[in-house]
Amino acid sequence: MHARADAADTAVESSTQWPDDIFATLQRFDVRQVPYVPDAGHSKLIQRVLASSTMRGIPLTTEEEGVALLAGAWTGGQRGVLLMQSSGVGNCINMLSLIPILRFPFLTLVTMRGEWGEFNPWQVPMGSTTQGVFELSRVKVLRASTAAEVPAVLEAAAAQAYNALTPTAVLLSQRLIGAKVFTK
Repeated sequence: MHARADAADTAVESSTQWPDDIFATLQRFDVRQVPYVPDAGHSKLIQRVLASSTMRGIPLTTEEEGVALLAGAWTGGQRGVLLMQSSGVGNCINMLSLIPILRFPFLTLVTMRGEWGEFNPWQVPMGSTTQGVFELSRVKVLRASTAAEVPAVLEAAAAQAYNALTPTAVLLSQRLIGAKVFTK
């Protein structure tokens, strides 16, 4: 049996500011296309994108479509960012090989699962290997574990991706996104 822990016991950061910080940074970097697989961790950011007159939110059926979409966006003269959950990273392994071959700016924001008191055992395998998968695919990994880290981490990631053409993934920790922690 699982019992929900009190918020004070979990020390889960529940700030609502970090999705707005991400949105503002994406606007500064002139991001136009935002493919995503629906995800509770990205929900506020997705709502901001869908309400924007300058960004286009594009729902995907699977995460690897987003890699190809970003390649096409760049070819068409637009910047994009892929939003996904760590469990979707495994779906992208073959598509990640396009990035160094085509040399296009790749930025992805990944809400992490499978760490920080995860209650769902199906999330743990990919959550524990997400960073390694990206690194083996030659994608630079940066991590934000607190709301205070988000602006600087995303600023650095966007500059690397769009200015230096360094494929970059930002891992948003499970603690940051306000994941529910369960105990036995």
